[in-house]
Amino acid sequence: MHVRLKHLLTIGGFTGLFTLSMPSLPSAAELTPGASKLLVVSPQVFKETCLADIAQAKERAAKFMGSQGVIDGVAALDEYDSAVALLADASARASLARSVHPDEAMRDAAASCETEVEKATTELTLNRAIYDRMASLTIATADAATKHYVQKTLRDFRRAGVDKDDATRARIRTLRDELVKLGQQFDENIASDVRTLEVDPTDLDGLPEDFKRSHPVQPNGKVRLTTNNTDYQPFLTYSTSATARAAIWKLYRQRAHPKNVTVLKGMLEARQELATLLGFPTWADYITGDKMIGTKQNVSDFIDRIVKAADTRMKSDYAALLARRQRDVRGAAAVDAWDSSYYQEKVKAEQYNFDSQSVRPFFEYSRVKTGVMDITSRMFGITYRPVKDAAVWHADVDVYDVLEGTTLLGRIYLDMFPRDNKYKHYAQFTLTNGKSGRTLPEGVLVCNFPRPGAEPALMQHSDVETFFHEFGHLLHHVLGGHTRWAGIAGVATEWDFVEAPSQMLEEWVWTPETLQTFATHYKTGEPIPADLVKRMRAADEFGKGLFVRQQMFYASLSLQLHSREPKSIDMPKLVAEFQERLTPYRFVEDTYFEESFTHLNGYSAVYYTYMWSLVIAKDMFTVFNRAGLMNRDAALRYRSRVLEPGGSQPAADLVRHFLDRPYSFTAFEDWLNAN
Repeated sequence: MHVRLKHLLTIGGFTGLFTLSMPSLPSAAELTPGASKLLVVSPQVFKETCLADIAQAKERAAKFMGSQGVIDGVAALDEYDSAVALLADASARASLARSVHPDEAMRDAAASCETEVEKATTELTLNRAIYDRMASLTIATADAATKHYVQKTLRDFRRAGVDKDDATRARIRTLRDELVKLGQQFDENIASDVRTLEVDPTDLDGLPEDFKRSHPVQPNGKVRLTTNNTDYQPFLTYSTSATARAAIWKLYRQRAHPKNVTVLKGMLEARQELATLLGFPTWADYITGDKMIGTKQNVSDFIDRIVKAADTRMKSDYAALLARRQRDVRGAAAVDAWDSSYYQEKVKAEQYNFDSQSVRPFFEYSRVKTGVMDITSRMFGITYRPVKDAAVWHADVDVYDVLEGTTLLGRIYLDMFPRDNKYKHYAQFTLTNGKSGRTLPEGVLVCNFPRPGAEPALMQHSDVETFFHEFGHLLHHVLGGHTRWAGIAGVATEWDFVEAPSQMLEEWVWTPETLQTFATHYKTGEPIPADLVKRMRAADEFGKGLFVRQQMFYASLSLQLHSREPKSIDMPKLVAEFQERLTPYRFVEDTYFEESFTHLNGYSAVYYTYMWSLVIAKDMFTVFNRAGLMNRDAALRYRSRVLEPGGSQPAADLVRHFLDRPYSFTAFEDWLNAN
């Protein structure tokens, strides 16, 4: 559950001088979305469009370099920002097409485009002439957002290596090109490796009836399961067969193996060399330097703090699971990882009188989608208008324009169901970054929820929570996509803050006040009973310790993989060390979790950001907890002070302006310790 961020690192090699001229701004009526049309062209046209945007970005950057005689630094900055926007949008749509397009030739063209854009982007921030021009801009009278943008850009130039010698910068270019290709390989190896498992029909005992009907017995007498989440998660949660659960759990952790052994090793080695060239001991030291948290040591300290805070809760949770398993398996000494979801479900049913299957009939997909839109519409004063004639890359994709009154704010695309060669997780992708007066933001949700069809698409409550989470990213992108500068629009805050708005929106799936507006029984239309929601929420308190420690395992693994000499890392041994240190579950031989850990590409060493953001999200939610979840004043204050500024201010300032104080750990600790 995350946002796919496309960060511009660096363009150089631009030559020629141009007379600076500000482009004429379109009228509001001329600002129309529709960038998806670039995903329904031929692969050749897609590539040609990409190269044309790169060429135009180079022209803009050259104009910026040739603007020394221009006194108005803000006018000059517009040329640089336009170059940034062209490259960012080309990179974003390439990443999207590579991740979701059903045509292999188009995915290949997108990967090629992405590589070319990253080359151009690298050249930008390695260009000393552009850096010197940026440093010379006259912006003393500019607004605070413009000053922040320039300061942030100068910092990023230095972090990119603009001040290094020619040989070092040449090696930096090579390494960045290599990392783009390795990241593409890593993702593709995961997306294309959907494994199957044949089980006995009796192994489906405990699964919902609609799941059984959608998995008929094959001619050989077996039932076919896949490692897609729509099969994997329900099976681990409900199947009464420990043997079958263990089999699919292990199969899931063999995806992308052995292909990603060398790919991941190459990523770690290239990152380490790049960090060293840039003057940092490790990649973890480098990548944390521009985050809220500041340093690798601060990340380590944060993880230790969370680990300690969750220790008692984790041990209590695990003891309850073990006691429950011992009722089924006399003398059982441990609970295995594939037993965790199953026995958590049992404990919740027996101790909290809550069966998670009991809420599924209230969470039919189309009603959940309507609920997400209705709630966010009421909160933020916006509406969603279906766009029936929009160009889409697959028939599954739904499209909506986002409006405030009659003013068009942007466009969203929902690509929500699994298919072959599609991104396997849940994320918000950028299609177009917004810029006030120039471009409207367009964003895409890419998810893998149950598909409506002959059977109703009934969702787990955790799926509903994920939907709200990802929609939070989408709102941040659209509402924050109207800043003066494209380079700080939308989800352009520090990386360890971007999850906070989406995590906070998850809170709206836990109260009758909000759930009863859309969660109605798919057969009877009855709203979800308040007592059922109360029991669901009480049951959710169980397992928090296990969840938090599992997250810290992921965070520690991502940090440690990027804190050690890559050639010396025994990856399965490192996974085993941190899994068994931070969770109660033993490591299983012949499993390779790290090879399908998708975040190791996009997030590299900073998976900790999820928990860091959760600390802030819990604190921000205290405002709504006091005022009411549907309080319009609180929502509009949140919209104007946190979402709309995008990355025009440091994230700590955004939170302080909303809370009227700095953020604290208190709300998170209260949540962790609540019973």
